[in-house]
Amino acid sequence: MNKGVVKFFNESKGFGFIKEEGSGTEYFVHVTGLVDQIRENDEVTFELKEGKKGMNAVNVKRA
Repeated sequence: MNKGVVKFFNESKGFGFIKEEGSGTEYFVHVTGLVDQIRENDEVTFELKEGKKGMNAVNVKRA
């Protein structure tokens, strides 16, 4: 499990970005990859899965 903070999430469009703790790498997250509802600045745990344009955050849960 990776840890990070929600940098941005647009509920109406259903996507956002999570900044990984430690590395600072940002990952795309889609509403279909969420377990819990998330908002900007929430601390989360997540897994990574290969997407069309790189790695995506999936199984995203509030920490």
